[in-house]
Amino acid sequence: MLNIKNGLVLYGPEMEPKRTNILIEDNLIVEVSPHASGGREIDAKSCIVSPSLINSHVHLGDSVAKDMGNGESIENIVKPPNGLKHELLAKTSPQNIIDSMRNSLMEMIETGTTTIVDFREGGVEGVSLIEEASKDIPIRKIVLGRHDSFLKPPSFKSGSKNLNNNFETEIREYTLEILEYTDGVGLSGFGELNDEVVKIITETCARVGKISAIHAAEYEEVQSNSLQATGKTEVERALETGFNILIHVTSPLNSDLDLLKSKKTSVVCCPRSNGALSVGIPPIKEMWDRRINLLLGTDNLMFNSPNMFREMEYTLKMTRGYYKEYFPPLEILKMATVNAGQAFNLNIGCIKEGMLADIMIVEQLSNNPILSLINRTESKNIIGLVTDGNLIYLR
Repeated sequence: MLNIKNGLVLYGPEMEPKRTNILIEDNLIVEVSPHASGGREIDAKSCIVSPSLINSHVHLGDSVAKDMGNGESIENIVKPPNGLKHELLAKTSPQNIIDSMRNSLMEMIETGTTTIVDFREGGVEGVSLIEEASKDIPIRKIVLGRHDSFLKPPSFKSGSKNLNNNFETEIREYTLEILEYTDGVGLSGFGELNDEVVKIITETCARVGKISAIHAAEYEEVQSNSLQATGKTEVERALETGFNILIHVTSPLNSDLDLLKSKKTSVVCCPRSNGALSVGIPPIKEMWDRRINLLLGTDNLMFNSPNMFREMEYTLKMTRGYYKEYFPPLEILKMATVNAGQAFNLNIGCIKEGMLADIMIVEQLSNNPILSLINRTESKNIIGLVTDGNLIYLR
């Protein structure tokens, strides 16, 4: 049992600041009250007590290629199967990939992130690499895999737009193979995929209750290519084929945002990645105005550190600068906590009775606790970290 005392607690889904105590027992928050007592006491005086952070989109394997490809086009860097990153990963030994992933996972723990959503390439073997890399590291992993067969040119029945039965069965079997080892499927984008193949993948995920996610509308060219090829935007195709989560939506067209609102589909924004690749600025305020559930991710380790504090600060200031008006910092913090917990059906991201105790204790560096976290927090300011009710470190 733990008792975090005297801290300024960001309580509930709206993160209302309260000077109070938090009692943790059997991994859960059982009481939030100034009168909560018992257990091992941790004095959080002069500290903010916040939900720990959720990184909703990362390509952890790309830790081996930090800052490579600078100045190259996005297609040359990351488009499968022949992008620069794929060539580098193919040439790198599994042990080097594991070691670099492990270092990135440790950096996330040091910067307050206790849950990640990793787009895992390389099929089942790729999944085994993150399992090896994360041994003894207390971080919650949501692993979304993919299979190389998804990129194969589809085989159709003679004179028909319907897939050949054998090909359809093969895709379904490969999807089930991936889902046996993962929490769902994470696909690169529609530029390499046939919609009929995609439907098999998403339907299979839905049938076994797992996540399906895809990069969509990341930049203008993929949107125009999609319209030219199918008459539909990537967002339209993603929603029609049944994805749970869309990554990026940096370049929505037509009625994309209204469709997202009507479908209640969550979007993961990755502003630093979009900036690094020169593909645009995500329309965060327009999506927020429509009450689309927004999440935040650091994306590719080639371009960015996995530090969610840096992502939050950049996102807040970029959004205000782009729209030339105020945007509430609370909404940015919720993208990295509350909203993500809800999107992935996790009992985390919020400090409230009955929730899993994923909590960080951070020095308060200004009178505004939300901005203190977003603008000023460095790893050295994180005093303590709790995940699943277990104290990971206390400085």
